[in-house]
Amino acid sequence: MAAVKLYVGNLNYRTTEEKLKDLFSQYGEVSSVNILQGRGFGFVEMASAESAEDAKTKLNGQDFDGRKIIVNEARPRTESRGDRRERKDFGRF
Repeated sequence: MAAVKLYVGNLNYRTTEEKLKDLFSQYGEVSSVNILQGRGFGFVEMASAESAEDAKTKLNGQDFDGRKIIVNEARPRTESRGDRRERKDFGRF
């Protein structure tokens, strides 16, 4: 079984990795949790595709720590930070 990484958005800035792990553990084994502090989102890696799908289906849009969280399958990074900066500034002369 391959692990599946989920994106978790709209997190309360006070949410801890431990609280998030406890929430997702209700749906299966959690391999890892990483919250990007000050960004309002993070990632939860579930040990199996079945548990990831179950967690995604049941938790997306649910209230957690006072916020309705967003849960989706994480997308791989496709561009570097420099690429975004260049595109953002494109056309500003």
